Amino acid sequence: MPLFSTRGGASGKAFGLTAGSNAVELDYLVVAGGGASQGGPAGGAGGAGGYRIFSSVKIKKDTVLTTTVGGGGAISPVTTNGGDSSVVGGLISSTSYGGGVGKPLSSQGLAGGSGGGGGGAYTLNDGTILTRGQGGAGNTPATSPSQGNDGGQGSPTPVPQASYQTSSGGGGGGAGAAGSQAQDNVGGQGGIGVQSSITGSATYYSGGGGGAGNTIGDGGQGGGGNGAPGASGNGQAGQTNTGGGAGGGASGSNGGSGVVIIRVPASKYSGTTTGSPTVTDDGSFKVIKFTGSGSYTV
Repeated sequence: MPLFSTRGGASGKAFGLTAGSNAVELDYLVVAGGGASQGGPAGGAGGAGGYRIFSSVKIKKDTVLTTTVGGGGAISPVTTNGGDSSVVGGLISSTSYGGGVGKPLSSQGLAGGSGGGGGGAYTLNDGTILTRGQGGAGNTPATSPSQGNDGGQGSPTPVPQASYQTSSGGGGGGAGAAGSQAQDNVGGQGGIGVQSSITGSATYYSGGGGGAGNTIGDGGQGGGGNGAPGASGNGQAGQTNTGGGAGGGASGSNGGSGVVIIRVPASKYSGTTTGSPTVTDDGSFKVIKFTGSGSYTV
C-alpha cells in the first residue's frame, strides 16, 4: 500500500506486527481538533490539531479499532485547546493531540499538537511596557515524527493601551510549518498543514490559524481560519473535520474538529463499524472516514 505522507507517519514495523494469513494491512490517519483563539486586541491564532499518519500497518483480523475524534477548541464557557483524536485496538494506540489556544495582548499561546500564536506588545497607562507574547510550543506531548509545529510571536513594538490597532497576533502553528511572527500592523500567517491522499483525493489537514492585525494573517492551508482586521471583529473559525486552528480576533473563534480515516483493501473489508462513518470506494480500497467517535472491526 502507498505511503500517503511522511509527516507524523509510522509503519506496521513500529508496532512489532508480522504478516500472516490472519493479518490485514491498512493505513490510517489521525487528526486532532484545532485550537480556539481566546479573543482580544492583537489576538494570536489557534494552533492546528496534531497530524499523524500510519502506513502499511498489519492488524490481526477481528481486532476492534476504536476511534475517537477530537472536537475543535471552544471559546465558551472557557477557551480551550482542541480535543485529542485516537485509534486504539490490539497492539496499537495512536493519539494526535489538540491544537493550542491563541492568546491576545502580550500573552503566550498555549502548547498543543501545534502551538497557538502569541499576542502583540503594548504599554499600560502607567507606562509599564509588556513585551509581545511568545508562540506556544508544538508537538506537545512529543511524538516522533513530529505531529505539529510552534505558534508565532506577537508583534514587537509596544503601543499605547488605548490604541491597539497596530498591535498584531502571531499565526498558529500547522502540521507542516510553524506559524509566522506578527509584524506591526500585520498578523502572522498560519502554518501550512500536510497533504494526504489517503481518501484517494489529495487534501490538506491541520493548518494553523492566521493572527489578527490591520493586515490580517491568512490561515494555513489545511483548514486554518483567517485573522480579523484591527482591534475588532471575529477571526474565522477553523474548518470542520480538518483540524484547522481558529483565526485571531477581538472576540475569538472556535477551532475546527478533527477526523480519523482508515483505508483498507476492499477484499479485506469486514463491513463492521459503529458510529456511522462514511465509507467510500477508491479503486481496490475502502475508505472509512470517522467524523465522530466509533469503531471498525478489522
